[in-house]
Parts: sequence; C-alpha cells; structure tokens
Amino acid sequence: MGYTKNLKDITMKHELINLPYSYDALEPLMSKETLEFHHDKHHQTYVTKLNELIVGTKYETMTLEEIINSADGAIFNNAAQVYNHDIFFLGLTNKGTKLSQELSDLITASFDSVEQFKAEFITKATTHFGSGWVWLVIDEKGTLSIEATSNAQTPLANGNYPLMVVDVWEHAYYIDYRNVRPKYLENWWQLINWDYVNNV
Repeated sequence: MGYTKNLKDITMKHELINLPYSYDALEPLMSKETLEFHHDKHHQTYVTKLNELIVGTKYETMTLEEIINSADGAIFNNAAQVYNHDIFFLGLTNKGTKLSQELSDLITASFDSVEQFKAEFITKATTHFGSGWVWLVIDEKGTLSIEATSNAQTPLANGNYPLMVVDVWEHAYYIDYRNVRPKYLENWWQLINWDYVNNV
C-alpha cells in the first residue's frame, strides 16, 4: 500500500548555485578574487541566512519565488538576494554567445535597435542611485522594458519576469574597478550569456 507524504512535512533547503564556469574564466573583465568574494561570501551569506530564518515558518516549504511573492522583512530580503544573484551569475559567460533572432526582434520592437537598448540599459545602470539591480524584463503581454530596483527588490513584485540583470551593489565590482561603475558595466556587457537570456 503506497502513501503520499504530507506536503506540510516537506522542508526545503535552499542551496548556493554552482558557477557554470571556473573562477578565473571571466578574467580580465571580472577577476577570480571578485567571484570568490561575491559568490562564495556575499551570495552564500544570503543562502545561509535564508535557511536559518525560515525554520519553523510557513516559508519552510516554499520555493524562492513563492517566498519573494509572500514574505517581507528579513526573509524577503534574503530570499530576493539569493534569487537576484542566481540570475546574475547564471547570466555570465566567457564564451561568445549571441542574441537569438526572436529576442533581437523583441528588443528592436521595444527600443528601436539593439544598440539603443544597450545605451539605455547602461545609462540606467550607471545612474542608478545607491545599491540595487538593473533588469531586462518582459511582461505578460510580451513587452520588454528596463527596470531598476533598489536593494533586494525584484521585478516579480511588479508582475514582470526577469530575463537578465546586472548587479550594481559595490561589492559586485569594487575589487576590480573601485568606484568606476561605467567601466564595470561596459565590461560586464561583454560577459553576458545570451544563450541563458534567450532561453529564460
């Protein structure tokens, strides 16, 4: 006689993603030292803290997206930062990937050209005040837009789905670029994993 485990008894342990490239693969545009600090220290801290905070709560059985859509305070902040960093790191590569024709057409429809999209994206990320994230998002109608969020906020709260993101918290680039965010952004653009973005 089979039986189904009560879903309420299932707990979820969130884990730090493995980078799909070696720590030195993105050099010289992003250093091994930056990845070690950013992924192994900052990202890991959010994962560890989230797992500690959800013990004994209703969030213990939820996915990251479910937590983000229902939590607030420290649980939201740590869940959102895990989610944001996952997308950021998975969206990087040292391989020369290209936009798909489908995504290129969507970008052209929304921003007139891929070049104009890049200019608008880099400008928004350069001028974003303080810590946060800048995203390429798609809404339920299939329209693309560039969205900036502060601190741990994500586009999910606005009903938009993220395709790619750049981290503009200083810890993402200070080791390599000090406070020169525009140079970091130009080099980050060369590392975008369009294969990942095309298939999100």
